[in-house]
Amino acid sequence: MAGLDIVQEAERQLTVCNACRYCEGYCPVFPAIEIRRNVTQGDVFYLAHLCHDCRACYYACMYTPPHEFAINIPQLLSEVRVATYRRWSWPALLARSFMERRIGYSLSGVVAAVVLGASLLLVPQNKMFALHLGPGAFYEVIPYVTMVIPAVALFLYAICVWLKGGAQSWKETGGVLRRPGGLKALATAIANAFGLRYLKGGGPGCFYPEERPSMVRRTYHSLTFWGFLSAFVSTTLAAVYQEFFRRLPPYPLTSAPVIFGSVGGVALIIGTGGLIWFKMRSDPAPAGAGASGLDYVFLFTLGLTALTGMLTLIFRATAGMGSLLVIHLALVAALFITAPYGKFVHFVYRSLALIQYEIERTESR
Repeated sequence: MAGLDIVQEAERQLTVCNACRYCEGYCPVFPAIEIRRNVTQGDVFYLAHLCHDCRACYYACMYTPPHEFAINIPQLLSEVRVATYRRWSWPALLARSFMERRIGYSLSGVVAAVVLGASLLLVPQNKMFALHLGPGAFYEVIPYVTMVIPAVALFLYAICVWLKGGAQSWKETGGVLRRPGGLKALATAIANAFGLRYLKGGGPGCFYPEERPSMVRRTYHSLTFWGFLSAFVSTTLAAVYQEFFRRLPPYPLTSAPVIFGSVGGVALIIGTGGLIWFKMRSDPAPAGAGASGLDYVFLFTLGLTALTGMLTLIFRATAGMGSLLVIHLALVAALFITAPYGKFVHFVYRSLALIQYEIERTESR
């Protein structure tokens, strides 16, 4: 299904759900339907991003295929999410990567190849494969400016794309900022997003990877989420050390940047590896046709980035540090360039949907 067909089918299925009400306690989607009873296109977009794909409703529903109603909310809302990723992204050519995987693969592959190729051409072998020790060792292989400027440019570009998409999402889904209880709703939504509250599937966990509840998905998702934040804190602290205290990397193993980076790296490797393994084993029936490809590309790239970062740390006092650093930076560049056009974006839209949900729930009491 594509375009209006997805929206029309979502309107049909959600209308049935709103009449049934059996799944109301599973996640915010079903209480939100009761507030927005006349389901429009904007409502479908909003509800799609409230869905955490816990699949509890699918296995509880008496109207799933082969019933004539053919209700499959997780699959349907997953397809809607992918459609909105493309709809709200920019520019149109790169936004097509949400639907056409080859564009995303090509984009990340080209960027990684450019970084690797440029490093092999411009960095002399006596520096690439030499032993570098002491402050500034990394910069003896790749100069600081060469390392930082492209990374900052790609990061700022991703932020701009996310902000544009977030503004369009808020507008199309009927978001309103100035409403009673706005600040409280914002705080609750942030707590729910960071605490992954709705990955509990109504309490016992997601029905993932099989037809029984489990906290496995929430555990691996938490490791990935908090691992990424820990790695981001590590990078921020390293910048503070260098720019304000004039201390060049690599830092001691007991330093804050290394501790946060190590904890984040290990958590990311375990979290992404676990999610990939369980996605491969999960029931395909409630899965969206276009979502799994986005998940795998994002998880593989993020996991490999964390792995090469940890290897660079472990072997930083050896002659292999230079080549590992270059591979790590190539993967970082691939991750950054695909960040606006991959699964990374779901955090932006889901957070906005959770804020809207808390505002509307507060008003409806």
